[in-house]
Amino acid sequence: MSQTIKRSAKGVRRVAAARGTAQKVHKAKAQTGTLIDTLMRWLPFTEEQLHRVFLAIILGAAVALAWFVANLAGVPAMANEQLATVAGNAGFEVRRVEVRGVQRMNELKVYERVLGERDRAMPLVDIGALRQDLLQLSWVKDARVSRQLPDSLVIDIVERVPHAVLRKPGRLVLIDATGHELEPISEAKAKGQLIIEGPGAGQQVPALSQLLEAAPALKPQVAEAEWVGNRRWNLTFKTGQVLALPQGDRESADALVSFARLDGVNRLLGGKVATFDMRAPDRIYMRIPGRSEAQTLEPPKEAE
Repeated sequence: MSQTIKRSAKGVRRVAAARGTAQKVHKAKAQTGTLIDTLMRWLPFTEEQLHRVFLAIILGAAVALAWFVANLAGVPAMANEQLATVAGNAGFEVRRVEVRGVQRMNELKVYERVLGERDRAMPLVDIGALRQDLLQLSWVKDARVSRQLPDSLVIDIVERVPHAVLRKPGRLVLIDATGHELEPISEAKAKGQLIIEGPGAGQQVPALSQLLEAAPALKPQVAEAEWVGNRRWNLTFKTGQVLALPQGDRESADALVSFARLDGVNRLLGGKVATFDMRAPDRIYMRIPGRSEAQTLEPPKEAE
C-alpha cells in the first residue's frame, strides 16, 4: 500500500531559500575570482613576484618587531645578530655584485674591495664604510653602493677624467684636471698629451687650465708646461719653441693673450725664434739659435 508524503508550504520555501542562497554564494565567488584574475592581468608583475613582495613585507615586519623588542630589552647587538640570521636564512645575503659606470679603470679593483661582502647577510653590509673604501681607489671620483633585494649589491662608479701627464723623477703619471694622480703611464701612451712638470706642478694644474683658457687659439698648440721656481710657467709648443711667462695669474694671462695677438699677425710659431721671454712687462726678448744677442719686440697695445 503506497503512502503519500505531504510537505508543508513552509518546508518547501525553506529549501528554495537555501538553494537560492547557495547559488548566490557560488555566483559571488565566481565574480570575485574573475575580478582577482582581471587585476592580476593588469598588474606589472607576475603572481610569483607578488608572493615574493608579500614575503619580503612580512619578513621585514617580523625583523623590525624582533629588533624593537630586543632594543627594549637592552640588547641591540643581539637584535642585530638575530636580524642578520633571520635575513640570511631567508636568502637575503650577498650573492651577486653588479658594478656600473667603469670605462677606463681596472674593474677588478672594484670587485676586490667588495669581495669581503660576499655571503654576508644584507643587514650586516656597511654601505657607508664600503663607499669610503671605494673612494680610496685613485680612479674613483664618487661611488654609490645600494642593496638590491634579495641578494645583490649594486656599485655605481663615477670615474675621474684624464687631463694631462705629470712628469715626475723617473716616471710619468696620468692626472685629472685637479692634479689628482690616477696611474703611471708609459712614454708611448703619454705621446700627444699635455706634459706638466716642475716641483709643485701637480697642485697648479687648475691654475694652468685657467691660464690656457685665456688664449683658446694657443691652447691646442701647447705640448708641455713647466712650473718654474714655484711662481711662474714656461710653455713649450708643439713646434719646440718656448714661451717664458711672468709670475702672477693676471700678468701671465695678459702676456699669453699678447703673444697670441702677435702670433696672429707675425706668425711667430714655426719661425726661427727658439725662445720668447715675456717676463719683462714692456717688451719681448726673442732668442734665435746662432745669434749672440736677443732680439726685442714690443707687445701690441690694447685698443682704447
